[in-house]
Amino acid sequence: MPPTELCVIYNPKAGRGWAAVPLARLRRRWGTRAQWWPTCVAGDAEEVAGTAVRAGFASVAAAGGDGTVHEVANGLLHAAWPEVNLAVIPIGSANDYAHSLGDLTLRCNGEVGPRAGVSPAVRAVDVGVVRDPNTGRERYFVCCLGLGLNGAVTRESRLLKQRLKGLQGLALYGLAAVLALGRRYACPVIDLRLDEEAIWSAPTLMLSVLLGRRDGSFPFAPDADLEDGRLDYLHAGCLSRWQVLRLMPGVARTGPPHDHPKVRLGQGRALRVHSETALRMHIDGEFFARPEDGVRDLDIRLLPHALRVQTAL
Repeated sequence: MPPTELCVIYNPKAGRGWAAVPLARLRRRWGTRAQWWPTCVAGDAEEVAGTAVRAGFASVAAAGGDGTVHEVANGLLHAAWPEVNLAVIPIGSANDYAHSLGDLTLRCNGEVGPRAGVSPAVRAVDVGVVRDPNTGRERYFVCCLGLGLNGAVTRESRLLKQRLKGLQGLALYGLAAVLALGRRYACPVIDLRLDEEAIWSAPTLMLSVLLGRRDGSFPFAPDADLEDGRLDYLHAGCLSRWQVLRLMPGVARTGPPHDHPKVRLGQGRALRVHSETALRMHIDGEFFARPEDGVRDLDIRLLPHALRVQTAL
């Protein structure tokens, strides 16, 4: 890379402190080829990414977890400068998006780079956008969207991060799921319309819409492809708490069952949602709606190949 072609936007608190070591190694490795811009508060990274685009950087790297990636991606997409690449340095609690990209890894010695034999490349990947039709508010997402139990798991995981500093990945989100089942269990009726199909209504424990393979470290769409022009979805009906607990180990290993009467899987390009109760929903691990917001309707659609991702640095 030519000098200062890369801007690294990093979260100093990512990984609850351990990320400082690999980031320091990367600073030494890249030297003057990169500029390092820290975030200060939640939401910062989106504005900083827009500034980096206007400053002329060819690539903008998000160093942090899925939340940092989400903000940086929104900054790039809102800037509407298609020549700028997103790079991902995964140093968060779940790193679901980096897992789906596949070619970018954080090695144990703190170096970020491609797997052996993989040359630097840029991929044009799909992006999702979710909109509240009643207010016009919308956000991009690059990995996953989850409502119902998924949103409750996001809430519980944030509380757990404050109490148990060393908990990450599947252990963190698995425990959060157990707590959410006990505290936030509900199955409101939700109307869904996939593409131009007929509306179907069902009691809904959770709905996950994915571009990537994982939501909260769980492989809800293990065969998802970021470049296939499709959204994958997982709908769970009114499973009992005991049924969820019995299914969780298998889902964590290989993904959701394809033959369960209360589990529905599919693909599409657009999904409309109406809920009888206010939704709790996350996108890429960041809240889009909480019950107090009163959001009951959503328009979710795919933007094919809308983001350029640099898979090696």
